[in-house]
Amino acid sequence: MEAVPQEAVEILKSTRTIAVLGMKGDGDAMAPAHGVPMYLAAHGYQITPVNPRLARDGSPGAVASLGDLPAAPDLVQVFRGSDQVAKHVDELLALKPKAVWLQLGIRNDEAAARLQEAGIRVVQDRCMYKDHHALSDAGEI
Repeated sequence: MEAVPQEAVEILKSTRTIAVLGMKGDGDAMAPAHGVPMYLAAHGYQITPVNPRLARDGSPGAVASLGDLPAAPDLVQVFRGSDQVAKHVDELLALKPKAVWLQLGIRNDEAAARLQEAGIRVVQDRCMYKDHHALSDAGEI
């Protein structure tokens, strides 16, 4: 297994609150956008789903958009297509989380550069579950 990059290690160790953009509900229990946040919640992270459908359906704690969060989370985990990331950059810049994590298969270098220029740490195209699990197994987290 490849080593977890130091940036990802530092983010995972310093994060307590995570807003999950594009989180899926219980009806999509097999989707990574459901399973990964549920795993993280089981390991002590405070998860806030960000999905208009979940907010509309009354899912506990869910908000419709990043702008509806009552406070900036430590991290925004993104489960949106690479082509959808750019449309959230202005919201992310206004929110000012410490970090943004684009889940495995999601990469947008232009959006990442804008976030990094504003002092927001960015991880792209990595699975937070796999990285956390590897660090946990190694006793590093």
